[in-house]
Amino acid sequence: MPPSLPGLATSGGRHRKPKEMSPSVRRAIVVAATAPVAATMLSAPSAFATDAVSQDRAHRNVSLPSEDAGESGDKPAFVKSVRPGADATGPGSVNRGIADALDARIDDPRLGTDLSGVVIDAASDEVIWDHDAATALMPASNTKLATATAALTVLGPDHRLTTEVVYADGTLTLVGGGDRTLTTEDLGVLADAAAAGLENAGLTSVEVRVDDSLFPEPALATGWNAGYYPNEIAPVRSLVVDGRAVQDTALDAGEVFAGLLTDRGVTVGGDVTRGAAGEGAVLVAEHRSEALSTIVKHMLKVSDNDIAESLLRTTALGAGRTATFEDGTAVVRDVLSGTYGVSLANFEMYDGSGLSRATRIPARTLADILDLTTDPRHRGVLRHVADGLPVAGEAGGTLGPEWGRFDTPDSSCAVGEVRGKTGTLTGAIALSGITPGKDGRWKVFSFVENGSTAPGDDIKDALDGLAASVNGCNT
Repeated sequence: MPPSLPGLATSGGRHRKPKEMSPSVRRAIVVAATAPVAATMLSAPSAFATDAVSQDRAHRNVSLPSEDAGESGDKPAFVKSVRPGADATGPGSVNRGIADALDARIDDPRLGTDLSGVVIDAASDEVIWDHDAATALMPASNTKLATATAALTVLGPDHRLTTEVVYADGTLTLVGGGDRTLTTEDLGVLADAAAAGLENAGLTSVEVRVDDSLFPEPALATGWNAGYYPNEIAPVRSLVVDGRAVQDTALDAGEVFAGLLTDRGVTVGGDVTRGAAGEGAVLVAEHRSEALSTIVKHMLKVSDNDIAESLLRTTALGAGRTATFEDGTAVVRDVLSGTYGVSLANFEMYDGSGLSRATRIPARTLADILDLTTDPRHRGVLRHVADGLPVAGEAGGTLGPEWGRFDTPDSSCAVGEVRGKTGTLTGAIALSGITPGKDGRWKVFSFVENGSTAPGDDIKDALDGLAASVNGCNT
């Protein structure tokens, strides 16, 4: 196991710009009825009067928090520093050893001929090893590193996604807020509040409608094909329950909600329909997701495509743009280049998940994104990216034993020592992450392989071996 991490360095900045989350930590804010009235809700909206003042739910731009910002008690996964007891003055021989080991390993036939790779010493930003690092290849789910960075920066780690129930003209409308983590249990809490409000208003029946107009009608991204739906990813809508892989997630969620109302004695008339909630609609109840930092960590750990695409659109909205692939990826580019100074040379991004076969990102850019997470100036926001990286050999993430990762004699020594984001598409496999070197200094690495004819598992084993060589445990 890696040793405990040191405190943040106080000097030496940068010189260049499938497991459900526990419902016990979910949070629902419910606005429930408090007093019955004789009139209908249309003429007497006070039937749904609130007990508590609702917090602002608007999308917002936020400035970077201070060093102490973030969830209380959390510690950064990585800092631009060295481990206790390490020799901070003599990394040269270790870095040369890493470079020599990687030079020997890239001739592995499993890696094919198209490999973009780089290793950076996080404390100094020195490039330790470079193999066609500026060559842009298909990064697969390593794209999610860019999506996560932009989402946390634009929206803030404490941002929450809100799902609402509103009432007007005999209809309860379930309004989607882009929360891909919404569950049937959450809808049940909303249904409880709605049923209580209807009873207080003297009503026993209602129609149900869904409003998923926060996002535009689903479309295929450049580099997608219709065969992705719904197994690889569901059509991207702002309303979904239980992450269900169906063609119309909004109507599906509405039908679940209607069934929950029926279970509570409410008569639901007709079929669930789609339509925008009117401006005069009365707020009945709302559910807020977990903090964005938690959602991002989950998205990275299990490489959830659906969450990534929802976050891309929510990020676009937070930056004042439209919730489309084009505007979402434009905001990502603006954040990476304008906010953090990451080079976008040869950078082409067409979606938030990495499913696009048209996306091209160099290994150097991926490493630079991860290197940001080691910078003390950004830790209040971007440490959640590092914290979300799967850990080699840890079950529940995409580097776990259930995925056959870090389980060969060549890589098992790095179990618990490597954190990395995986990426897999047909013809493209990637691994980018962070690990401590033998000198106790954190090393940032990225390896992107395209076009190898070896079996996918063999390619992944080879990449795991490269990461273990960065750690130095197999040399």
